[in-house]
This record gives sequence, C-alpha cells and structure tokens, in this order.
Amino acid sequence: MLKTPLSVGNPQGSGYKSWTPQVGYSATSSSAVSAHSSSVIVAVVEGRGLARGEIGMASIDLKSPQIILSQFADNTTYAKVITKLKILSPLEIIMSNTACVVGNSTKLFTLITENFKNVNFTTIQRKYFNETKGLEYIEQLCIAEFSTVLMEVQSKYYCLAAVAALLKYVEFIQNSVYAPKSLKICFQGSEQTAMIDSSSAQNLELLINNQDCRNNHTLFGVLNYTKTPGGSRRLRSNILEPLVDIETINMRLDCVQELLHDEELFFGLQSVISRFLDTEQLLSVLIQIPKQDTIALKNCDTPLLRAYYGSLEDKRFGIILEKIKTVINDDARYMKGCLNMRTQKCYAVRSNINEFLDIARRTYTEIVDDIAGMISQLAEKYSLPLRTSFSSARGFFIQMTTDCTALPDDQLPSEFIKISKVKNSYSFTSADLIKMNERCQESLREIYHMTYMIVCKLLSEIYEHIHCLYKLSDTVSMLDMLLSFAHACTLSDYVRPEFTDTLAIKQGWHPILEKISVEKPVANNTYITEGSNFLIITGPNMSGKSTYLKQIALCQIMAQIGSYVPAEYSSFRIAEQIFTRISTDDDIETNSSTFMKEMKEIAYILHNANDKSLILIDELGRGTNTEEGIGICYAVCEHLLSLKAFTLFATHFLELCHIDVLYPNVENMHFEVQHVKNTSRNKEAILYTYKLSKGLTEEKNYGLKAAEVSSLPPSIVLDAKEITTQITRQILQNQKSTPEMERQRAVYHLATRLVQTARNSQLDADSLRTYLSNLKKKYEADFPKSEQVSGETEQ
Repeated sequence: MLKTPLSVGNPQGSGYKSWTPQVGYSATSSSAVSAHSSSVIVAVVEGRGLARGEIGMASIDLKSPQIILSQFADNTTYAKVITKLKILSPLEIIMSNTACVVGNSTKLFTLITENFKNVNFTTIQRKYFNETKGLEYIEQLCIAEFSTVLMEVQSKYYCLAAVAALLKYVEFIQNSVYAPKSLKICFQGSEQTAMIDSSSAQNLELLINNQDCRNNHTLFGVLNYTKTPGGSRRLRSNILEPLVDIETINMRLDCVQELLHDEELFFGLQSVISRFLDTEQLLSVLIQIPKQDTIALKNCDTPLLRAYYGSLEDKRFGIILEKIKTVINDDARYMKGCLNMRTQKCYAVRSNINEFLDIARRTYTEIVDDIAGMISQLAEKYSLPLRTSFSSARGFFIQMTTDCTALPDDQLPSEFIKISKVKNSYSFTSADLIKMNERCQESLREIYHMTYMIVCKLLSEIYEHIHCLYKLSDTVSMLDMLLSFAHACTLSDYVRPEFTDTLAIKQGWHPILEKISVEKPVANNTYITEGSNFLIITGPNMSGKSTYLKQIALCQIMAQIGSYVPAEYSSFRIAEQIFTRISTDDDIETNSSTFMKEMKEIAYILHNANDKSLILIDELGRGTNTEEGIGICYAVCEHLLSLKAFTLFATHFLELCHIDVLYPNVENMHFEVQHVKNTSRNKEAILYTYKLSKGLTEEKNYGLKAAEVSSLPPSIVLDAKEITTQITRQILQNQKSTPEMERQRAVYHLATRLVQTARNSQLDADSLRTYLSNLKKKYEADFPKSEQVSGETEQ
C-alpha cells in the first residue's frame, strides 16, 4: 500500500458515524487490526424504487488484500444479506447516509443494525456509491490474472457502487491507496453455494457450542485439524456456505481419498503446510520453506492435486524468492516479544545494500551496548542486583528483585527515578538512561525509514509477479482443509458420500456426539426420495429425535463441503438451502415467547424454501394449546408437502401421523423404547434404544407416564388419563384409511421406486431383473386385503 495524505476530522451525527473526504471520522485503523480480531470491512447498498431488494456488497480483509463482490435479489426478510454478513463477521459495515435518515431508516439498515450490535457502523454520502468509479477502481487495481471479474460485474451496478464506496473509505481510514494491479478481486453470486441461515447455523452448532461457547464440540471442532490460519478460515466459510456443484465436491472427495490411501503424501504435505504462517507473513515464509520438501505433490494422481502441483511449479516463485534473498536476510523471522521483533525489523535487510543503513545499525548497536554497560556499572557502584529490561512503552529500563534488607534505609539511591514497586520487584530508570533511550529511538527511526524504502523498492519489483502469491495462498489453504478432512477420517470410520437424487444413509451417526461420548453413538438408517420426501418422526422425550435431525443436517453439510461422512454408506441429494426449526427456548433479547419465536422461524422457512431444500422441524406448535398446535402443524405440513423439499418433521402430536392416509409421500418413523421392570421398586422403567424404525410410535401417552413418575398427585394423573382416552377416541374416528386409499398408496410407492431405478440404476441385466421381481413381490405382499377387495369387485 502506498501512502497518500488525507485529512481526518471529527465524528458527526449520533448513533452512527458519518464522513466525507474533507470532514470525516476514522472508526478503524491498521493498528486496530490485531492477529485475532476481525479485519473485514463490508460496504452494503440497496437499490431504490423498483430495484428495492437488489443488494450489492463488497468486502475487503485488511489482513489479506482480496476484495469479494456479490450482488443478489433478496426478499423483505433480507435473510441472504444477514447470512452473508454473519459469514463475513465484519469489523465494520459501511452504508449510504440515505439509508439511515433519522426517523426514516430503511428496513435493511434497521435489520443490519439489530443483528450486528457489536459491529462498527459508518455512513457515507450516497455520491460515493458510484458504479462508474467502482468499475474504474477494478480496472486500475485488479491483477491481470483475475481481470475476468470485469466481465462478470460490468452490468452489476450495485456491487460496483459498493466497491467504489469501500475503496474510497479504506483509502481514507488507512491513509493509503493500493498499488496498481495488486488486488485479487472476485465475484461470488449467491447461487454457487448452499444457504444456511444464522439461526440454523446456531441450532446445528456448526461453529459455536450452545452450552459452552469455549469448547470445540461443534462441526468445526470435529473437522478442524488445519495447520494454518488460512486453512482454518476456509473451513469455517465452507461449513457456513457448502458447495452445490457436484463436480467440484467430487474433485475434493477424490483428493481426500488419495490422501487417505497415500500415507507418504499425507504426512509429507502435512509437514510442508504446517510451516506456513499467515498471508501477511508471506515474505519470511517464502524463505522458510526448504526446497526439497516441495516434491510432496509430485507423484499424486488426482487432477486437482496435480493442478496444484502444476501451479506451484510457476517460475515466478523462483524469481520472487531470488529477489527477496538478495535483499532480506535468510534468518529474518517473525518473533514474539517486542525487543525480539525490534531486532528482527532492524536487521531484516542484508548489509552492504545501503551504506547509510549499515552505519545507522552500527550506531544503534553501540547505543544498546552502552546501555547494558551503564546498567552493569550502576549495579557494581551500588552493589545491587540490577538487570536491563525492555518494554515497547518505556524502552530500556532497570529492574531489580530483592528483599528490603538489601536496601539501606529501604531506599533506592537518589540517582534512580520513576520508581514503581510490585511486591519485591522494582522498576526504575535514570536521567542518563532516558537520554540514551531517546538516542536509541532516533537511531531506530532512521533504520526503519531506510529499511522501509528498500522493502518498498523490493515490493514494487515483486508486484508484477504477485498473482502467484495469491495462487500459493489459495493452494495452501485448500490443501490444508483437505488434509484436515483426511485427518478427521483417520480418527473415525467415515465413508465417501455419493450424490444422487436420494438421501440414503446406512448406519449413520452424529459426528459431534461421537466426539463427546465415551461409546460410539447408536447408528441409524435414513432413506428419503422424491416419492417419500416427508418423514414424520415420533417417540417419547429423550428418545433421540432432535439428535437424529441434527445428525442428518450435519452429514449433509459434511458431504457438500467435500468431507467423508460418519456412516457405512451414504448418498445425498444436493441441498440448495438447509433450514432448521429446533430451539424451543424463549428469546429474552427480542422479548419473544417460545411460540412467537417458533412462528417467526417457521414463517422464514415457508417464505424461502424451494424444491431443493432440506428442512428439519422439531416440535412445532408446543408453545400454544394442543388443538391450535396440531392445526398449525397440519397446515405447515400440507404447505411443505406441496414442495419436493426433503423434510424431516419430529413431533409429539401423534394425530399428525395420520396425514399419511391423504399424502402417499409421507413416511412415518419412530424411535423405539423398551419397558423394563424395576424389581426393587416394583415399577416400570423406560429403556431408550435410540433406534429408528418404520411406523408411528406405539408409546401412547408418554407424557402421562412421565407425569406418573413425577410428584403429581395420583388423582390428577387418573383424571388426565381418562380425558386423554376420550379425546383420542374422537380424533381416531375421523382418520380411518380405506382399502382403496391403501391400494393407491401402494401404486404410488411402486411408481416412485421404478422412476428412481430408471434414473439411477447401475445394475447389470440379471441383478436388475431380480430387483424388479422383488419390487413386484413387495407390492403384492404390501396390501393383500386391498387386492382381494378389488378382485372381488371385478368378479
């Protein structure tokens, strides 16, 4: 980045910050961007009038000079914007001042400020959201190899407007501009990845554990064996935005497979990757990688790994390395500790490059030696155990650890000033030491200035080859993530997923639960097709319903990011969106009751779901009375049944199970429990098997059974049983299936199986004949009564 003078003014307005290039306010500075904090700035703009709902976004990570542009249409919930911003996890969000006129803010501005309470907000004048200027910026700053982005965005006015405002703002707050042709600029539409809303990400514990945010019992924790910050960031963003392109996913899975089969490749790559620091320390990293280790990828078979090997053979790496080696010392390193880092910065540039730099460094060394000498003379003079210490705030100072008896009259000599004492440790300085520190600082300023000029010249020579560094950074983070997937497989019996039009999992288990449990979790089968795309799951409390729903979603995400899956066999249909309605806690922050929270979440699903969604709903309607709860569930089910989405609906309302009479694509499943006699207390106990089986649960009134073993009075329990029996009898009278309905259901299931076989079968002729023969037998055996009835009618 090249320095340019820009003025900084005072904050204006209240509740948010405002700026213009003449009078403005810096909310961020490069010093605020520490290694662990967020360093992403995002500009968001929305179309006006007929274009309302068309969103443009541009983001830049101040630690890694890459700009990501996106433009998409969003509905009035602005779910895509909120989701994308949650994934970016910004330090600061920039919007137009017209979006937040006091008393007349746009809905988008209001929603963003509500959802990102701890993020800096800055408003800037609308005129800086200028699409023409945005296009000019991209033409001027984008590296040649990424210039195809121009074709993608030249008619996407809102993301161009956003990038214009973003870059103007970054220039302003950083007091610097980016060098020409130095930035990686990418366009990401929302159609290339699956969407997981932030509520579902929280329900599924993708990144944060809901019980304890500090532990790593999350999907990220299960899969994260990355060695670099870049790999970790890539894994995080992939989990939140899984891929939808089967070809790309399979390329990743091929890589994981090869890494698992080739131990030498796995460990060789892991060894090389672990030596990489973060992108901003790239200069010293290039010096650190021993050449002989880079052959790790040489003999691999997978096209993606071969492509990475090819990209790493780029001649420009050699050119850059040579240029760096002629200027930078081989042993220059990033080091912890302010004095160590000061020394590294001082001596990073080789000697004999600049005569004045060499003189300044000799002067600096002499001053540091003089300081050490002076302090040891003082120690001798006063017979005290003095030692030299250093801090970035104070520079060099004197420290001493001693008990009071060593000091005459419990006083330090008058020569020592600025004395502070903690327990038996003293810190202080002297007038001479202060003067020497000043000389030291002056000398350092000279060294840093000359070093900066030399490094700037080096960087300007490297700029023309910079694309390969972006390519290197990209390759390292991707290989790191793929190695992490392979590592996770070695610790458990995961299997490679297939992609078809069916969700079929044989003996699958919950990946996070496996990490927590002493024993391996109980495995279950799942089978969802277009013909049976709606599963209703019943079973008593604690029988495993919620865990099972989460397990399906986690496995789906793992498959779509290119990871193996915890199962004996797995096949998935690509999900374009994953929705969950799982949490039942009251939301204190928004003052919502459980029921209102349920309704908000279900409304969001109904507005946004499509045929390619995966929908998981757990215990809907429990926040209101039973009749209304069943009514709402029934209506929601009927709406979702009109879609081809794959839906799993766990419920305590057994009345809902009879919907399968009307809809042949509904499948009833339940979690089995066993009743065990407790001989000592002469009572019956429930043993949870956590096994999923066909049909609805035979456990009737398990709420009453739970009440029975609680401290409710027996008379209350008896009355409750009586009332329940009467209500159930009335409901069941209206829900009887006829033989004709059963026959239609059998025909429907046969037809969907035949369609599925025609689409996906890879069986040879004899095996296919056997399979079809078995299908026919199953059809005939399914409903002998209905066939019999129709036969009698024909006679």
